[in-house]
Amino acid sequence: MLFKKIGRYEIDENPNFVARVLVLSLPAAFVFIMLVVLNLLTPYWAIVSYGMIVIFNMIFLLPVSSELQQLKNYINELAKGETSKDFNASVSGLEAREIAEAVNSAHKFWLYKTDALESQVMSDTAVLDTLPDPILMIDRSGNILGANLSAREFLGNNITNNNIENVFSANNFINAANRVLKKESESENLIFYVSRKKDKHAEQKVYAHIKQLPWFSKGRTVAVISLYDLTKAVKIEKMQSDFVANASHELRTPLSIISGFIETLQTTAKDDEQAREYFLKIMADQAEFMSELIENLLSLSRIELTQDEKPSEMINLPEVVEEVIQAMSLKASDKNMRLVTEMPEKLPKINADHQQVRQLIQNLVDNAVKYGLSPSDITISLKEVEKIPASKSFNVADGKAVAVSVNNKGAKVSREDLMRLTERFYRMQEHKDLNIKGTGLGLSIAKQIIIRHHGNLTVNSTNYDGTTFTVYLPCEIK
Repeated sequence: MLFKKIGRYEIDENPNFVARVLVLSLPAAFVFIMLVVLNLLTPYWAIVSYGMIVIFNMIFLLPVSSELQQLKNYINELAKGETSKDFNASVSGLEAREIAEAVNSAHKFWLYKTDALESQVMSDTAVLDTLPDPILMIDRSGNILGANLSAREFLGNNITNNNIENVFSANNFINAANRVLKKESESENLIFYVSRKKDKHAEQKVYAHIKQLPWFSKGRTVAVISLYDLTKAVKIEKMQSDFVANASHELRTPLSIISGFIETLQTTAKDDEQAREYFLKIMADQAEFMSELIENLLSLSRIELTQDEKPSEMINLPEVVEEVIQAMSLKASDKNMRLVTEMPEKLPKINADHQQVRQLIQNLVDNAVKYGLSPSDITISLKEVEKIPASKSFNVADGKAVAVSVNNKGAKVSREDLMRLTERFYRMQEHKDLNIKGTGLGLSIAKQIIIRHHGNLTVNSTNYDGTTFTVYLPCEIK
């Protein structure tokens, strides 16, 4: 903006100042014109007198106009946030100084209010972002005005400013939300399905609570939508039903055997000492089998519960292998077998659950001891690989991994059996014929651990080299 300096004053170079002077001098002009008309004053003296009045008005208005101009510019700069100076120091007029003080006080007050409001908004946003369940805030038209971190992770970062009809496809949910927005209902509760952000073909079962805000609430938000993912609860429910079904099926045979022998011991073999010892041994074996079966089922259920949780530990696989060897060495020596390790001097640590990885390797070594030829060596080898082989049934992690191989010198496993080894309760007929005991859950447990760690399992079996199970575990899970 251009300024014109007169003495120590600056005035805006626009017609406002001139207009004020002329307006203030206008009554005097009418008086001098009447005096000239009435011949009470000559035109010359009328013009001179009027000029003196104009000069007097200019001198009178100049400081006021200058200070008003500075005050206006200062307020404009405050409004734009472009000044940090104190206007009080630059004005001499009492009225202008008082106005400046009032403006400064108002400015400081609103700065404080703005900072407090921003702090409150940030605090409220942080609180909402810590909530584990998705929260959405919508206006009267159904547009999403805000979403917490859980909602953005669940539905996508770009959901804000979208209409709920563009985010959700379930008609029952849209209709329920519209009833709340039209004030036909104060709140709605329903269950519907939502397509996952990363996988449009996979749906998650969701419980929704849609609630109107109280009448005294301010702002554009009129309703809040709370979502709760029921997928995990449904999975737990299915696991419970599967557990009951599988347990009851697998426990029926040993229970019937034990019941039959108990009845025999109570009747026909009551006084037969030789039969009693024989039957009691069978009953103890069946009870041990049931105990192992129940423990494996519980272990499988616990592992499935953690499927969606990323492991937080960094573990050293050679140390885990040493722990397994110490635990299995006695069982191997009883079958005249040796546990041999092959590993490089340095291996990277892996992002994994220590307990589950130990259980995984121990299950593989236990199977190798159980089904291997006696006498023979069981070889456990470790090596670093550049990538994990792809799987047709589940996703594997990218990047480097550590491969753990367990080889035994047992009979070749047929192609048909290889395809079914990780099925629950599946056992090869050959092992059943040889009366080798097992629950058929060891490799199922191993598979679930591998899936959680985004790894993979390969099996190679030949007449010459026996059977080798290789587990690939990623160095980092993203």
